[in-house]
Amino acid sequence: MPGFIRLITALLHFVLLSSVICAQDITPRPVNTIMGSGPGFAVNPSVRILFDKSFMQQAVYFADQLEQQCGIGLQTMPLADTKSIGKDFRLVFDSNKVTKDEMYLLEVNDKLVTLRAKTVRGIINGMQTLLQLLPVEKTTNAIIPAIQITDYPRFAYRGMHLDVVRHFFPLSYVKKYIDYLTFHKFNTFHWHLTDDQGWRIEILSYPKLNSIGSWRDSTLIGHFKDTPARYDRTRYGGYYTREEVKEILAYAAVRGITVIPEIDIPGHSRATITAYPELSTDPKAAWGVAYTWGMYNRQNNVLAPNPATFQFLRTIFHEIADLFPSPYIHLGGDECSKLWWKKSDSAQAFMRRNGLKDEIALQTYFIEEVSKYLKEKNKKVLGWHEIMEGKLDTSTIVMNWSNDEKAIEAATKGFSVIMTPGKPYYFDHYQSKDPKDSLAIHGYNSLESVYRYEPVPNSIVKKGLADKILGGQANVWTEYMEYSTKVDYMVFPRMTAVSESLWTPLEQKDYADFIRRLKSNIIPRYSLWGSSWFKDFEKWTADK
Repeated sequence: MPGFIRLITALLHFVLLSSVICAQDITPRPVNTIMGSGPGFAVNPSVRILFDKSFMQQAVYFADQLEQQCGIGLQTMPLADTKSIGKDFRLVFDSNKVTKDEMYLLEVNDKLVTLRAKTVRGIINGMQTLLQLLPVEKTTNAIIPAIQITDYPRFAYRGMHLDVVRHFFPLSYVKKYIDYLTFHKFNTFHWHLTDDQGWRIEILSYPKLNSIGSWRDSTLIGHFKDTPARYDRTRYGGYYTREEVKEILAYAAVRGITVIPEIDIPGHSRATITAYPELSTDPKAAWGVAYTWGMYNRQNNVLAPNPATFQFLRTIFHEIADLFPSPYIHLGGDECSKLWWKKSDSAQAFMRRNGLKDEIALQTYFIEEVSKYLKEKNKKVLGWHEIMEGKLDTSTIVMNWSNDEKAIEAATKGFSVIMTPGKPYYFDHYQSKDPKDSLAIHGYNSLESVYRYEPVPNSIVKKGLADKILGGQANVWTEYMEYSTKVDYMVFPRMTAVSESLWTPLEQKDYADFIRRLKSNIIPRYSLWGSSWFKDFEKWTADK
């Protein structure tokens, strides 16, 4: 009998030890973690999820996630309706102990799991930590270690972008992508919906944007720099209906994700002018939706400054603003070829009438006009860093895809800045230098370089501009990502690195420990989701 007792004790010790190890595997790493000494909390079908009314939808979400991950189905019920407290999860609204919007407080003992927050985002963030403390396997009894966690993000803006123009993805994958963001504690989904190669959202006021602009006659095969270029000659396209967009917005709202739509103007508008040639600087030209990449200064893709165009923009952006609850609408503003305006007599005449000294001033005129239209709907403008080339209202937020110098320029001018530099935050770049690796646009952004990137570099700190950096975002341009499995391959595990860089205090970052946690606790999640990922991330480092 004593031997049997020793065996049981050893087994219990092993379970507890395993739980402790699991608690140290959370990614992104929490701000503060205190391990408890008790046996932990046993999750089994008798446990309930009790919720304050503010978190009813999130309680249902959490129950669904638990069942998917562990196979344990739990009942949800309002905390106020519960007369006695059993061994339960408690989702508590608390604006006293919780002092930050996305903050959560988690306390686990053998009797209760108490998760406190004062916002949907806060409670969702805490749930992701809880899910990481549970096994990624079907079980009838899972142990959450005794623990106390105080956690909140370093940056207010933490985003991921997805281009659905170059290649179009079904509603089911957009939802899955939002789930990726939710798990990684991002708070913003930047949805790139229009470009030269297609218009991907239903518009009631200008229906030819969908009947014509959403479809292209062919798609590039291979790299756009290949000679000769090859095309598949197959009609390609599609768009999300308004009802589908509403479905995505509702899905994201439950998960605390803000969806920012991007409607790209005044360049990157080839699909627009194909549908409505009168908005072009050359209305008599035979336009077609672009079927190659890299359009800058190669093909005319700019809007003409005329009354029809500005009426179009006001109508379109009002329709978009009415559909999306986000306080910000992204209007692109990047890579706007001045060449076509220079060649246009009507554009030059417009500039003279309005006292615009050059094409940069004309670009700014477009941005300011759309800003006015959006202000009528109580929305603000977000745009790529090129929008600040002229004199622009500093209430606009600049998304900097260039270098630190551009960030300093924007911050010095008074703009708030989101850091999204091509190196290393463009996930259409290669993640290895293996010539046999899957096709990408160019460049090399390894997992290590993504993790080690600091959104507030010393050059900005030294100028006293650190408070102008709102956060960061990684971008997924899909020229060479024709399938969702390729998107997964290009974003994982780099998305996981971005999540920690934007969440965890700088002094707590540790690349070697990140790799340990990635392998022990995150890659099993990729498998759970049925996702692909780049597996040679340890071989290809920042200095290769």
